[in-house]
Amino acid sequence: MDSDDPPSIRRALHLGDAELQGLADVLMDCVAGGASIGFMQPLSRQTALAFWGEVAQGVAAGRRAILLAEDDAGVVGTVQLILAQPENQPHRADLSKMLVHRRARRQGVGAALMRHAEVLARECGKTLLVLDTASDAAERLYARAGWVRVGEVPGYALLPGGGLCATIFYYRQVAPGDERRP
Repeated sequence: MDSDDPPSIRRALHLGDAELQGLADVLMDCVAGGASIGFMQPLSRQTALAFWGEVAQGVAAGRRAILLAEDDAGVVGTVQLILAQPENQPHRADLSKMLVHRRARRQGVGAALMRHAEVLARECGKTLLVLDTASDAAERLYARAGWVRVGEVPGYALLPGGGLCATIFYYRQVAPGDERRP
């Protein structure tokens, strides 16, 4: 793939060392850039790799599905579907850790990951997706993709460098017939 090609999106059924290293790079870049995604600055590579190791176990066990966006330099983005839900919510999945490396932003990577995640959710028998975000840029992306804003919880989490931030919750129904192609 040459440098003008858009990143490819694929579902990973197993995360090997190359994928784990690339995912750690993306996570560390997002946290360094101020993204409120569950980690504080400075985020060590060891902590990032431990997180992705736990995700890999969930993927291998079928509790999670993960999509990777890759270009000629490696992983530039990712998103997860948390498939394992309580017994009374088998129709739902949580969209989690929608991350795009800063070098690949504003190139359609996030939108492509969202489209693929919705298709994958439908393939997994899910009809309702939910997510939360603390990012203005992500809010714009979700609104453009047809997600419905539910509300905001002030002071929900800490920013990576400290200080409280609000979290906004969204949902999207992905019922059959709502076919959006990646």
